[in-house]
Amino acid sequence: MFVTRELTYADKPWLKNYAPSVPGYLKYKEICLPEMLEATVRDYPDNTALICQDYMMTYRELKDQVDRLAACLADMGIRKNDKVAVLLPNCISIVVAYYAILKAGGVAVMNNPVYADRELEYQFIDSESKLLICLDVLVGRMLNIKPRTAIRKIIWTSVNDYALPDTPANEYIVPDDPNIYHFKYMIDKYDPVPPAVQIDWEDTAVLQYTGGTTGLAKAAVLTQHNLSTMLQRYEAWFHDGIKGQDTNMAASPLFHILGMQVAMNLSIYMGWRDVLLPKATPESMLEAIRKYRVNYSPLVPAHYIGMLQHPDLAQTDLTCFKGLFSGGASLPVDILRRFESVSKAEICEGFGMSETSPQTHLNPYRGGGPRKPGSIGIPWPDTEIRIVDLEFGEKDVPIGEAGEMLFRGPQVTREYYNKPEETALAITPDGWLHSGDIAYMDEDGYFFVVDRKKDLIISSGFNIYPREVEEVFYEHPAVNKVAVIGLPDPKRGESVGVFLTLKPDQSVTVEDFMEFCQPKLAKYKWPALIEIRESLPESNVGKLLKKELRNEVMQRYK
Repeated sequence: MFVTRELTYADKPWLKNYAPSVPGYLKYKEICLPEMLEATVRDYPDNTALICQDYMMTYRELKDQVDRLAACLADMGIRKNDKVAVLLPNCISIVVAYYAILKAGGVAVMNNPVYADRELEYQFIDSESKLLICLDVLVGRMLNIKPRTAIRKIIWTSVNDYALPDTPANEYIVPDDPNIYHFKYMIDKYDPVPPAVQIDWEDTAVLQYTGGTTGLAKAAVLTQHNLSTMLQRYEAWFHDGIKGQDTNMAASPLFHILGMQVAMNLSIYMGWRDVLLPKATPESMLEAIRKYRVNYSPLVPAHYIGMLQHPDLAQTDLTCFKGLFSGGASLPVDILRRFESVSKAEICEGFGMSETSPQTHLNPYRGGGPRKPGSIGIPWPDTEIRIVDLEFGEKDVPIGEAGEMLFRGPQVTREYYNKPEETALAITPDGWLHSGDIAYMDEDGYFFVVDRKKDLIISSGFNIYPREVEEVFYEHPAVNKVAVIGLPDPKRGESVGVFLTLKPDQSVTVEDFMEFCQPKLAKYKWPALIEIRESLPESNVGKLLKKELRNEVMQRYK
């Protein structure tokens, strides 16, 4: 595609497609996340803040719990910029923990509870976390990891720590250890007097893990500035949101940047009530929508597909929705149209990364320009975008021509934690972040992603890096060579396909390999297909040619 008239990315042609109420440039309030909670408590103290398994907590009660835990963390030795690892599903405790860490001056290190021990151990060590807050059922495993990390204390919580009186008791028995503490017991022990810590605009708030070029995860450093300016732009973009009145649904995990920002932090900032789903099944989402008349929710394609296919859809009125977010992977056009047809809401597809807090693009919302199928939308206010040549990554390509997409803006991370080499490869000295995605911009300022420079697999909104799966298979003594690629998956977007060859005189079955890999990988990284082959496509120097393999395998799905 080529556009003949001269137009540059600096012209920002996308601005004409903003809704009239959305400015191209915002004047940001320098308000940090703990201050946002304080402001909301002042304005809406008795409004419901959180709902989980029908248990409700007001903003006044949330502040009380946050202040008590912040006092506890300070007494346990957490000081400004100390890292605290969080390993929790969507529940009230993860919100309390997150804001208590920030109020104590610490840095929240968000981890995925379904990760394998080796993945968690790496992130605990890499982040230099000093304390861990985790689910009760994970304590035994974490005690085995703890001696090889800087973690000295573990605070455990149960999903029943905040529950209705008739909720069945949790029968899990936490191992006895002098350095583990019960979340609710410690909160009740302290007065709601948080430490007097100065929280500054450029302070690090979160370490958010994403993939590395070496196959190991790296932590994007996200500041109060990164996160706060993003929330203020969400408020401007979704201009029909009403402070103190609307309801959000946290189906996306809060340890993931999408859920953290759009389901948790945005709700706190706007004074909304937030319905937390520990397990976001189609049934639980539809039940929450019926019961609480949800107005907004950040979802991934698997959520939309699951609800549309569930029998409870027929008895669920979805017209309570005002707006919906879709991220993590491309939403099929027919799914978008079907869900909008039954909900009457607008689904805004966009693009983002952990490094961008997370949004860089979103399709126009009510009153803005048209939505274009297949497009990731238009850049957000104060966001600069360039498309550069693929060979050197320095020269802007003509409008309409594909190249690597680069970002710069107040939401973009300044660095990867303790990774100067990774930082130098990804972020230019003047602040441009290389996305690793190949895209082009049309003359209206809409962007289209056409390919990935890397072989990233996105499954239900989660990033899966082929190399980390390959490394697990290379640990098996019978494996000669292995290549991992993404396979089309109608529900998850993509799933993992493993193609391998065996060493001479080895006899191993697919079932054997499944049993071998599953304990070493998070469940969403489990292969959907393992194929044992006589050979894999290689170059003349023995390099695996994944493109040829992918082209061959894709023929099966046509």
